[in-house]
Amino acid sequence: MSRTYKATGINLKAQAFGESDRLVTILTREFGLIRATAPGSRKHNSSLGGRSGMFVVNQLLIAKGRSIDKITQANTIKTYPGLGGDLGKLAASQYLAEIVLASALSEQPQDELFELFNEHLHRLEKLSGRSQNVLAYLVHGAFQLLSLAGLKPQVDACCLTGNRVTPDYSNPKSLTAFSVNAGGVVSISAWEDLRTKVEKSRMEENNRVEIASVAPELSRVHSSTDGKTTSSPIYETIVHHEVLPTLLRRLSASELGLLQQLLQPQIIEETAPDEDWLYIERLLRQYTQYHLSRSIRSAALIDSYFATTYGSI
Repeated sequence: MSRTYKATGINLKAQAFGESDRLVTILTREFGLIRATAPGSRKHNSSLGGRSGMFVVNQLLIAKGRSIDKITQANTIKTYPGLGGDLGKLAASQYLAEIVLASALSEQPQDELFELFNEHLHRLEKLSGRSQNVLAYLVHGAFQLLSLAGLKPQVDACCLTGNRVTPDYSNPKSLTAFSVNAGGVVSISAWEDLRTKVEKSRMEENNRVEIASVAPELSRVHSSTDGKTTSSPIYETIVHHEVLPTLLRRLSASELGLLQQLLQPQIIEETAPDEDWLYIERLLRQYTQYHLSRSIRSAALIDSYFATTYGSI
């Protein structure tokens, strides 16, 4: 069996390793996530220096190691120089990379994920004009990555009833909300009906407990062979309560419309109000962290960058 293999990959993470090497985490088409050292890449004149940088796409020749593989050759086929020159774009790209790191598989092809991630980096790099567009494309990219991983939130139908929900722009009253643990959008009326049902169920259970405590005679008497008697309850009830989802935020009609727009392959309303995209990003961030069971560290850069641009939301 060959001790070397070829792969096409994009660098997602790089850290110092040893005196002059880097340990690079790479998303490859052929083998999914791999980790390999780039020998001497931290030296000034190393040929692997730039090739081991963030978001560089390389054709790689990798030698298998006992514990960690080693990059022996790298030919760069694509870079994204426009990301490094804009803090907002760079933070958004790192944000998406964290989702890829959390959702990508190892030791199996990840061609579709590789293409999707590169497509969203390309879209971010080509953006020009107002910074709010970065938020729109970040949110859309995150949603599409979650969708590919089978984790996208349900935004076109109520998670409780399965009934379709549509934005009602003529009604100022919020008709829907977003729930992380329910899995997406819920109808306010359906949630209130469930709350009533849950409260009624709990009251009925409390009544049963009180009756059982004051009526010990509701038991069955048994005679044993030695003449002693024992008693046991006539019945035992096991109650399974329905869980009332936590509402993270009530959604305006415009916010619901933006969430549903994320289902499309392209962003339509780039010029939506800044605050709406900020709110949608916060909702999707909490949803992503909950379902991936890890925090998105780059979100702090997003908060810092857009707080100085639009103020705290």
